[in-house]
Amino acid sequence: MSVFNEERLPIDTFQIDKERMVNGWYSDVYFRNISKILNQLSNEGYTYEEEDIGNIEVEMQIFPRRKPFSIVGGIDEALALLKTATGYWNEEGEFINTFSNLEVEACHDGVKGYYNGNPKNVDPVIKIRGRYRDFSILETPMVGSLTEASRIATNVYKVLEAARGKDILFFPARFAHYKLQALHGYAYSLGVKAYNKDYGKNSLRLVSTDGQGAWWGGKGGGTISHSYIATFHGDTAEGMLQFSRLMPLDVNRIALVDFDNDCIGTSKEVLKLMFEKYNYYLKNEKEEKAKKYKLFGVRPDTSSSLRDVSVEPLGDKTLDNGVNARLIFKLRKAIDNAYKEWNLRGEERKRAKKYCENVKIIATGGFKPEKIKRFEKSQVPVDIYGIGSWLLSNSSAEGTNTDFTADVVRVKKGGEWIDMSKVGREPCDNKKLVKVK
Repeated sequence: MSVFNEERLPIDTFQIDKERMVNGWYSDVYFRNISKILNQLSNEGYTYEEEDIGNIEVEMQIFPRRKPFSIVGGIDEALALLKTATGYWNEEGEFINTFSNLEVEACHDGVKGYYNGNPKNVDPVIKIRGRYRDFSILETPMVGSLTEASRIATNVYKVLEAARGKDILFFPARFAHYKLQALHGYAYSLGVKAYNKDYGKNSLRLVSTDGQGAWWGGKGGGTISHSYIATFHGDTAEGMLQFSRLMPLDVNRIALVDFDNDCIGTSKEVLKLMFEKYNYYLKNEKEEKAKKYKLFGVRPDTSSSLRDVSVEPLGDKTLDNGVNARLIFKLRKAIDNAYKEWNLRGEERKRAKKYCENVKIIATGGFKPEKIKRFEKSQVPVDIYGIGSWLLSNSSAEGTNTDFTADVVRVKKGGEWIDMSKVGREPCDNKKLVKVK
């Protein structure tokens, strides 16, 4: 499935539209035109400088162009496209697959592909040698798969660096077409695993939809929604009690606490009612039922246009509004001390203290690396960050723009491979390339 186990995803994972793929439906038209021309030249027996141009063999290299590196994803999908759609149409209108005639080397998903800005010195992640007309139309979809997956995997890696390995909830499902969820979730998984490998961490992979976990076996998780709270007439605490009563134990109990723009007040209400249920069932020796009311965390998601009622105004919206550092510090203190208002003694008080201190804070709402770095530098007590649209970012200004280039760098002439590329490009090697069967 990746460099982490040196296995590749099966072809059927990608549900390739073979009929359209082999007809160039997903290809830039000029590649389709090239294929038609080379096929026609082959049929005519055309030669140039005594070479059979229609059947010319080339060496193509595909490399990333994000500085200083990309966490590369999409390789397995690119290979699946090659295996499925390399070939030609014979005179009877049958598609003849010729993938077995190619020589292909490829890295595994999850490797780092470096780029220093010099296109003569690159890290190819795929190399293909073979008859060009058989795979020329596949450049567009292959490069597109690499670009999409690698951008997100690298963005995830950068966020984890900023968060110093704290868990990241992958929340961009609503910012992209639903058919991309499996690819995006897989790319997220690659970014997390690459970070863990480099930094010796054990950050979890937390996605919000089952679709995002489809390629690696993950399952969606998350919290309640604002709309759910509205169905309880705005009573977050009652909504959480019913959520906890009815949901299976493998679903974390996470309360969304900004519905009334009072994160602290709402959190304390939820804590009190949840603990009362938890404590009641423990006292009556019903431990499994008690577990249903174990509050995993609270999630403040205050809009950037609002200032939570607990935050004193400083006159600067960037410091006052949204989920800011002052709000999180206050929230942590309020959660940790909530039990002191519950009129408990002895073992029950100790149990309540531990219950409160174990509740995590999951911060969401406009987080990106720079904001996370500020929080971490100030030791703001966030346990988990939920990140949405920024993980899809493709911006030159933020250094997240990611693209791949495919170049023909050698051709076969007189039975020998000779360098042949446009000015400014050269054949390059990468020790991470392995032969594809």
